[in-house]
Amino acid sequence: MTEGFLSVRQHLALQEMGVDVWVRRPHEPATRAAADSRVPHAQGNSGSGNSADALLALNKQILTCTACELHKTRTQAVCGVGTLSADVLVIGEAPGADEDKQGEPFVGRAGQLLNEMLRAVGRSREQVFIANILKCRPPQNRDPRSEEVEQCLPFLRAQIELLQPRLIVVVGRIAAHNLLGVETPLGQLRGRVHYFGDSRIPVVVTYHPAYLLRSPAQKSKSWQDLLLVMDVLSAANTTDGQDGRDPKVHERQA
Repeated sequence: MTEGFLSVRQHLALQEMGVDVWVRRPHEPATRAAADSRVPHAQGNSGSGNSADALLALNKQILTCTACELHKTRTQAVCGVGTLSADVLVIGEAPGADEDKQGEPFVGRAGQLLNEMLRAVGRSREQVFIANILKCRPPQNRDPRSEEVEQCLPFLRAQIELLQPRLIVVVGRIAAHNLLGVETPLGQLRGRVHYFGDSRIPVVVTYHPAYLLRSPAQKSKSWQDLLLVMDVLSAANTTDGQDGRDPKVHERQA
């Protein structure tokens, strides 16, 4: 195999990520078309019809939620951003200070690095959907509390049900633990495909972009995770909507 299997855009994205270790794989997946209209408050593109209406209604619930104490300290709830036609859903931990101000997940330097990671797998930010476990910022960016996660997870599960992505990419230990319902160290969650819920949506776990900014030496490992993302998407495309699971890959039900 040669580096020519990676597109020029993927090479440039990897350079922006600061990845020096090149692993060569022969796939750049096709993308599904994004719809044109914007979903108010979610800052994302939507399709037409019932799904868009349902997402808009869900966003209104999120924006007015007072189920936990975080509503007292937030500037605004952060619903999510992206397109209803997304085949990739990215899930993080919770909004930070910038996200709380702007109402959009993954902005600032971490968001810029996430954008480069997405480009490396042939996606733009506008072609995916990005959300968090928590919709409101915890004070001083502390870890989410169990009672906060319990109140917020139904919103995320509803988003997943509406989007029906082909793949979920979970960034960071806290997001992975809460989505998968495990306490396994992040290093042991990486490098394998997990599955979410009854719909058995594949889940790939990788490092949070903020961690990669603090620990750039780990970026080559995140590239290994992105290769797994491309493999899963390739399998999904090849099987034309079937799950495309390799029986040799470890599975974990969320």
